[in-house]
Amino acid sequence: MSDPYKILGVTPKSTDDEIKAAYLELAKKYHPDNYDGGPLAQIANEKTQEINNAYDTIMNERRNSTVNIGNKSRKSYENSSSDFADVRTLINSNRLVEAEELLDDVSETSRNGEWHFLKGTIFFSRGWLEDAATYWESATNLEPNNMEYRAAYNRVMWQRKGNFGGSPQGQYNNPQRSTQCGVCDICAGLMCADMCCGCLGGRSCCC
Repeated sequence: MSDPYKILGVTPKSTDDEIKAAYLELAKKYHPDNYDGGPLAQIANEKTQEINNAYDTIMNERRNSTVNIGNKSRKSYENSSSDFADVRTLINSNRLVEAEELLDDVSETSRNGEWHFLKGTIFFSRGWLEDAATYWESATNLEPNNMEYRAAYNRVMWQRKGNFGGSPQGQYNNPQRSTQCGVCDICAGLMCADMCCGCLGGRSCCC
């Protein structure tokens, strides 16, 4: 079988939603009913089968990958030896549903500050500021000295007030950066903003 990603016109970095959208578009285009009785009917049937097989292959691989990551993660979380690196990887790949599934599988006793921070990061990525604020506040309360969590919480509180254009001094504005950023990019920016913007309770500096 040819590369299933090429068949659907996507890449391994594409999200599940993007893959599904590409599949549905092609399935509609090559649906046999569109060529019923025509000279291209047989080709359309073969193309439809190829598209279906490609989609099933990709989604099965991703489901198996999630299960394997999840089993490994749950074991390490229970032993308190993980820093949730697998969840961060999924978030950076914009695989939010899978990342949230891993977090939800973590037992209550293992839900530390980082768990709450990553849960809030997923909600923030979806634009759900209220939920993000709740989890980031919990993360900050659990680990008050963690600047990554504090910066994230300060940022979402700033945005909840309607300040989506950045702070008055422009610490949050950076037109050179892409809007598609991962959790590490978000956190780095938030930490910098927290330390530079005294109005948000962070440290002031001379920069």
